[in-house]
Amino acid sequence: MSELPGIVVVGVSGRMGRMLVHEVLASDRVHLAGAVEREGHEWIGKDLGEALGGAPLGTRVSDDPLEVFARAQAVLDFTTPEASVGFAALAAQARLVHVIGTTGMDRSQLARIDAAARHAVIVRAGNMSLGVNLLSRLTRLAAETLDADYDIEIVEAHHNQKVDAPSGTALMLGEAAAAGRGLALDSVSERGRDGITGARRRGDIGFASVRGGDIVGEHEVMFIGQGERIVLRHVATDRRLFARGALKAALWGLDRKPGAYDMNDVLGLGAAG
Repeated sequence: MSELPGIVVVGVSGRMGRMLVHEVLASDRVHLAGAVEREGHEWIGKDLGEALGGAPLGTRVSDDPLEVFARAQAVLDFTTPEASVGFAALAAQARLVHVIGTTGMDRSQLARIDAAARHAVIVRAGNMSLGVNLLSRLTRLAAETLDADYDIEIVEAHHNQKVDAPSGTALMLGEAAAAGRGLALDSVSERGRDGITGARRRGDIGFASVRGGDIVGEHEVMFIGQGERIVLRHVATDRRLFARGALKAALWGLDRKPGAYDMNDVLGLGAAG
């Protein structure tokens, strides 16, 4: 039995799930305690290493998360909104650190995540990279400094398999911009323009999404004034940076009290809002 903290990866067959598994296996600070997939998935019961196309790892893929959670200290979760809500309840029951990179959650799902955080550590972020979280801080600072004479537009680009839009990162940046102006994002968000839309409403925060090929993630925040434009931009070229951030968050959460945290807490960037 390893004395290192045990990490469970849920949704192991997915793009991020595979990356998380490789990051955990490469780390000398944790060990892989289990792998979970949805009921009925073709990987259930198989050795994870063989399912991934490599040598056996001695870890079989399970569809019973609670049983797997019982032998771990943290779970890494980049799945779907409803699945993450279910995992949050089970992780809270097992008192695991739950790192959530899932995006596209609605208000009711977020409320259920917050309820679970009363009993366990939950680190949830639309993006796990240091660079993006710094971008969020800079976005808020710019919004605090520039008044509504500067229009704010957020453009994001991702691969053609991404299922939600705007991206969780784009929404995180929008929240930062709105907070910088003392507003709720819902009251100023503009997510669709088509046809005769009329003039742009002063103070709105606009979003545009690009989907294509294998784009890992690109985010641009524009503050557009009369005669000048300030552009803040982040480009991710390697998905491993998100996996590294998630693992960092899991290790950070091991010594924390139950509660809802984000990557600003993990990275020591101060309160997000």
